[in-house]
Amino acid sequence: MTRVIHTGDTHIGYQQYNSPERRRDFLEAFRSVVEDAVTDDVDAVIHAGDLFHDRRPGLVDLQGTVEVLRTLSDADIPFLAVVGNHESKRDAQWLDLFADLGLATRLGAEPVVVDDTAFYGLDFVPRSRRDDLTYDFDALPAEAAHASLVSHGLFEPFAHADWDTETVLAESTVDFDAVLLGDNHKPDTAEVLDTWVTYCGSTERASASERADRGYNFVDFADDGTVGISRRGLPSTREFVFVDVELAADEGIDRVQERVRQHDLADAVVIVTVEGEGRPIAPAAIEELAIDRGALVARVNDRRDLPDEDEDVSVSFANPDDAVRERVREMGLSDAALEIDETVRSGDLADSNVRDSVERRVRDLLEDDDSAFEPAPERRPDDEDVTTVADHLTDGAESAPESTDDAPAEGAASDSADAVADAGDGDGAAGTDDPDETADADTASLGDFA
Repeated sequence: MTRVIHTGDTHIGYQQYNSPERRRDFLEAFRSVVEDAVTDDVDAVIHAGDLFHDRRPGLVDLQGTVEVLRTLSDADIPFLAVVGNHESKRDAQWLDLFADLGLATRLGAEPVVVDDTAFYGLDFVPRSRRDDLTYDFDALPAEAAHASLVSHGLFEPFAHADWDTETVLAESTVDFDAVLLGDNHKPDTAEVLDTWVTYCGSTERASASERADRGYNFVDFADDGTVGISRRGLPSTREFVFVDVELAADEGIDRVQERVRQHDLADAVVIVTVEGEGRPIAPAAIEELAIDRGALVARVNDRRDLPDEDEDVSVSFANPDDAVRERVREMGLSDAALEIDETVRSGDLADSNVRDSVERRVRDLLEDDDSAFEPAPERRPDDEDVTTVADHLTDGAESAPESTDDAPAEGAASDSADAVADAGDGDGAAGTDDPDETADADTASLGDFA
């Protein structure tokens, strides 16, 4: 029998809530998984992507990761992994560095055999490049009784899926007994075409929506051909205290503060969610109370759409979003820039997903249609029939830059950089602080994953 730990989405280097303590928490959660692996003497640790939160992790994060991986190496436990979307780089990956140091193996089309189980890998691939992807894997070695695919992405039949699992399994040149996944932070398991498909979940809470305990999976490939999947929690992770308050019509901040005082908040991340029909509250006062009672971080989410308290005063304002959209239309931005601007300001995405969504969209546009980044002529509101260059010059209006062979690439870099900068550094912001990295292309063929 082969027994492995299946983990992923460790997001090392994520300074959540701008808290250095939270940054250390993500590394310590990964350390806990590795220590459990040594204690339980498993045959391997399988990591399903997003080892790092960013494609440019800090030196301290790299040093800490190397230290943890050395713990596995000293115990003769192999670390097998694939590349996730958060850490993916255009050139060599961090996993390649760890492999050169003898601390990790990057999975790909060629199998890595542990006892009697062969492990294959499929790095994260953007949606725009999946239609041309062939699932060609090297043949199962004679000494292997089982085969498992490790990958990173949102696979069916799970929430937010955009990857057809049946297509992967049906077109693969190897019959897999299990598919071990990362990207979805919620642990879940399903059976697809007689194959077990499972998410291990994240090892730390990367957003306030992840209320369930964090943990990882044990996967047992038994001698009788069956696959067993079980889960273990990580009780040592930072405590999150969720205070949900439903305010009655005559209730206000006093009621919220009363509920906060009912909890032990020492060193915890405190998330207060307010709903109902009560009076308006001051979030800062509630957060200050939680900090005074020992909380590491406190955040208040008031989900109510409250009416104006003074109904005798009627004040109307122009919609700022409409004004911004009008000015954006006049700026002569490329189609890609307009689409990214709408993504950032639409409000359809949670703050934690905006930057990641922008980065993915930029990559998709670069791969699908470079012309989307060509600047459009600037629209002048006072003269819609301008047709000559001379008219533009005499009018003194700013004109769009002349197009050259290199213009689409430059437009892509500048538009995407501005969009990512506008996306801000929210608590859950994904991606990189370097705008130049937003145009990094992801690996697209299985041959590159080897």
